Amino acid sequence: MKIGLFYGSTTCYTEMAAEKIQQHFTDTQLNPLELSVELFNIKEIPLSKIADFDIVILGISTWDYGEIQEDWESSWDDIAGLNLSGKIIALYGMGDQVGYTDWFQDALGMLHEQVIAQDGFVIGFWENKGYEFAASKALTDNNSQFVGLALDEDNQYQLSDERISQWCQQIQREIAEIIAGE
Repeated sequence: MKIGLFYGSTTCYTEMAAEKIQQHFTDTQLNPLELSVELFNIKEIPLSKIADFDIVILGISTWDYGEIQEDWESSWDDIAGLNLSGKIIALYGMGDQVGYTDWFQDALGMLHEQVIAQDGFVIGFWENKGYEFAASKALTDNNSQFVGLALDEDNQYQLSDERISQWCQQIQREIAEIIAGE
């Protein structure tokens, strides 16, 4: 089974995270479902390509005061035209919890809202522990989880590899449970 991973990246951090996620899925011991990940930079590939996949990972970064990354901004209206019904979607985001503490991961939350509006089934919620920020649109209603993996390469780069590894294992379990339940 193939997973389509779509990302936008200005400073390469979101792209580097995408490559690490892809690499995690090449380890057969950590990947009993034999899932593979195909990467797509949305600057070069239209979001309509998502239609080719049943399982999708979307990567986005938050810029400045809660703004979405420029490639996503250029494609934002295209999300409304996607049919995500029946698709399993996992999200990850990049943000700066110190420099932009009131807007940490806001773009991740905005992307989640768009995915839900198009009937996507979101997995990969991530526990809100080990972060220090004032506010985020990416938190669930009870603030205990982010709507996807939250990474901070500016202030917690040393935690990113382990977070990616744990998150990849988590979404693989969740995918396996969904497949087993069908």
